[in-house]
Amino acid sequence: MTHRFPTGAIGLASRADLQTSAPMQPRTFWSVLRGTFAPADTKLVSAVCIPPGARLLLKDIPERMQHEIAVGPAEEVTFAQATAASHSYRDAVRFQNGREILLQQLREGQRVLVHDLSSAEAAKPIGEVLVADR
Repeated sequence: MTHRFPTGAIGLASRADLQTSAPMQPRTFWSVLRGTFAPADTKLVSAVCIPPGARLLLKDIPERMQHEIAVGPAEEVTFAQATAASHSYRDAVRFQNGREILLQQLREGQRVLVHDLSSAEAAKPIGEVLVADR
């Protein structure tokens, strides 16, 4: 699932990790400021690393995004790296129509199923998500 991490970045996390962690509250100016001085006592959620070239099924695509990039509510996408530049968001998904968006543009809580990790050397199953060995 897409998840907003404490840094504010959106990435992928396993459903099992998210179900056992405390729910994230909406990020407002005041909640960020309060968290800076008194961090919440929550369980950390690990990011799921997906290699570029992996095929995913992206579900729960918001209607507005469907119209903007001409896709349906669920689409097969390819995980991509938009840039190699440091200090920038680089994880992206490429739709079959050629459109590419950063993970940062996805809504938190969207479901993502891994179809194929063809570019991974070795993979092992972890629930519904496959994670490449490091």
